[in-house]
Amino acid sequence: MYIPKQFKNESQDEIIEFIRNNSFGVLFSQNGDHPTATHLPFIVKETKESITLITHMAKANPQWKTLDGSTALAVFTGPHAYISASWYEEPGTVSTWNYVSAHAHGRVEILKDSQSLKEILKNATDFYEGEFAEPWKFEEHEETVDSMLNGIVGIRLTVDKLEGKWKLNQHHSKERKEKVITQLKKQNAYDSREIAQLMENQMKR
Repeated sequence: MYIPKQFKNESQDEIIEFIRNNSFGVLFSQNGDHPTATHLPFIVKETKESITLITHMAKANPQWKTLDGSTALAVFTGPHAYISASWYEEPGTVSTWNYVSAHAHGRVEILKDSQSLKEILKNATDFYEGEFAEPWKFEEHEETVDSMLNGIVGIRLTVDKLEGKWKLNQHHSKERKEKVITQLKKQNAYDSREIAQLMENQMKR
């Protein structure tokens, strides 16, 4: 990912937290001369030694057949918003787009055994159902889950490179950023108010 120095997030912890909060990503890989991609929910597993991204894919999806042992890229996108040059109230400026994103590069392992698949599904269920008042509990539906395991494969991406891009007008003056924040708070399109909050947080650092 192209990341000018002023937009690069150097905090691995912050990038990982971002991925957890924006975990529905896109897995990109290469099949011969053809790029291929699948939208998938990822669970982050972090130890002192490694960071892995865990997910599962329909066995009918041909992408997994070329993944085992290969390198792949998982892309996660967060809030984004259009920035109008008119908000700067100055000549010589141009419109742009502010956004936050993360890329995770790594090697993929395909998992097919039932124990691994059940663990992946349980982790995903616990993560996404965790805040529900009446969560769907994996343990209460194992028979149903077992009947569907043959239709999926598990994917483990061991991360060897994490990149974070926080493009939030860092290269502009404080006065310009304040004008942009004021205007973003008035907008309803895209994720304008979230971007305004992120810009405010960035300015406090």
